[in-house]
Amino acid sequence: MMIEALLVQGGTVYAPKNLGRQDVLIVGERIAAIGSHLALPPWCRGQVISVEGALVMPGLVDQHVHIAGGGGEGGPQFRTPEIRLTQLTRAGITTVVGVLGTDGTTRSVSGLLATARGLEAQGLTTYIYTGAYQVPTRTITDNPRNDIILIDKVLGIGEIAVSDHRGSHPSDRVLAELTSEARVGGLLSGKAGVLHLHMGNGPRRLGPVYQVLEIADLPPDTFVPTHLNRDRELLEDAVALGRRGGWLDITTGIEPADDDPDAVAPAFAARYLREQGVPWDHISFSSDAQGSAPTFDAHGHLVRMGIGSADTLWQAVLALVKNGVPWEEALAPATSTPAHILKLPLVGEIAPGMMAHVLVIKDDIVDTVIAKGQIMVRDGKPIIYGTYENIGQ
Repeated sequence: MMIEALLVQGGTVYAPKNLGRQDVLIVGERIAAIGSHLALPPWCRGQVISVEGALVMPGLVDQHVHIAGGGGEGGPQFRTPEIRLTQLTRAGITTVVGVLGTDGTTRSVSGLLATARGLEAQGLTTYIYTGAYQVPTRTITDNPRNDIILIDKVLGIGEIAVSDHRGSHPSDRVLAELTSEARVGGLLSGKAGVLHLHMGNGPRRLGPVYQVLEIADLPPDTFVPTHLNRDRELLEDAVALGRRGGWLDITTGIEPADDDPDAVAPAFAARYLREQGVPWDHISFSSDAQGSAPTFDAHGHLVRMGIGSADTLWQAVLALVKNGVPWEEALAPATSTPAHILKLPLVGEIAPGMMAHVLVIKDDIVDTVIAKGQIMVRDGKPIIYGTYENIGQ
């Protein structure tokens, strides 16, 4: 029986480390070898893709996507739809972590899990968090710790809303108990066991997190707060957590706009955190794709509604490069760092034995996407579509 193989030949490989001009041999779903002048093994059948002059990089790891849809602020007409496979693959995303948000009533963790399994069956690597904004939070089993331990795809708890008028405003003690649930669940399952926090711009900002660290014996890297570039004050407040070893996640879908002038551009936010002494490998990007993006006035009234886009993840990486950050550093927040945060040893890098999630970049554009050894996008166009995509078109 012949095994399927794919040889990506002649590109400059960033693993994210710069490996120079190399060939990448993929056998089945894994990377088999990296080197010069490689050839397809005689016991394999497959194809050779010549990418001379292009860049070869790991598939992007997006740790915050509303894969089953989200939103609903403003009424049920604002509920966002499930994400399509090609929205992710065309954006270069090959590993995705699904979240629930504000709506833990008409959306469920069970539904989120089903969507993740569907995307996995179509070629991606997928995981989820258990929970939603509210505390006590939504689960599949009777508590979030059990979800982490018993359900393969559950990596931690999230996204729990903190310092946000849409959250349930848990006390510091309750938040500490939930953080412990995440950590112990991770310890007993061998998973990340993180608490993924939706950060609002309420006056306490990261105060609840710092208070938990004061009253509970918990390591700072149990927390993964996101949306930290919502405004400059929140970003500045996060510096101390990053210096103490906590993870800091920047939302690439947040950009300054006329009705949101306080937002901080993702590339600027990442560089600012590093300048303030936060280790670069503790700064990550995520897209918040398919989540609703509401803008509220000072009285909490809805002004405008948008929707998060998966494309912003690659654009944030590219913005770092255009601002002078080398490729091998610019890639880390969207590849190796989120993989490290979530303890995912097989994604986020190009190396023998890793999952064959590979991007080919031409002229700063995602040209070819390979997921688990299968070509999903070629010449910027999808080759593989989701089950119900294009029906009726």
